[in-house]
Amino acid sequence: MKVLVTGFDPFGGEKVNPAYETVKRLGNKIEGAEIVKLELPTVFRKSIRLLEEALEKEEPDIVICVGQRGGADKINVERIAINISDARIPDNEGNQPVDEPIFDDGDNAYFSKLPVKSIIEELNKNKIPAEISNSAGTYVCNHIMYGLLYNINKKYPNTIGGFIHIPFIPDQVIDKKKTPSMSLDYMVEALTIAIKVTLREKK
Repeated sequence: MKVLVTGFDPFGGEKVNPAYETVKRLGNKIEGAEIVKLELPTVFRKSIRLLEEALEKEEPDIVICVGQRGGADKINVERIAINISDARIPDNEGNQPVDEPIFDDGDNAYFSKLPVKSIIEELNKNKIPAEISNSAGTYVCNHIMYGLLYNINKKYPNTIGGFIHIPFIPDQVIDKKKTPSMSLDYMVEALTIAIKVTLREKK
């Protein structure tokens, strides 16, 4: 079994992105499965292109994309991605799409293929605050989740995939009043649990 896990580079003026910081700290093997880690740019279109190249090259059984949700106080396991990009701020290359479909031939929305509720249940059982989210937004996180699920729908029907949002890490909130954060160790544990639960469901 092979699991592809992606995280984004820093954006929006932040010096670090906990998404890839968490991903790169994962073990190289989890319950016998090979873990492939990929940093994606916080850039519309390019991020999907690089993900598609990785899907073709690695042929993973499971794909989990991870992104930062500043202000969140829990791990958010996303349930749905929508076919629209509508950026409040420019991406890292200055792109700022407005009401732009991601794929013209895609469905209006795709649901996560991850065992969302089982992941939440296991995280909470392990004292890690987590909940289902019904909106991945309209920025690059939703963009990559939709791109992943579109590709699964069109080309990789045996692949399980989805998206998880994580909070800021403590370093990022020193100058942000009343903004929650979560330690990297906690989030690495959370992603590891999510992978283990998904591997069990896949088997």
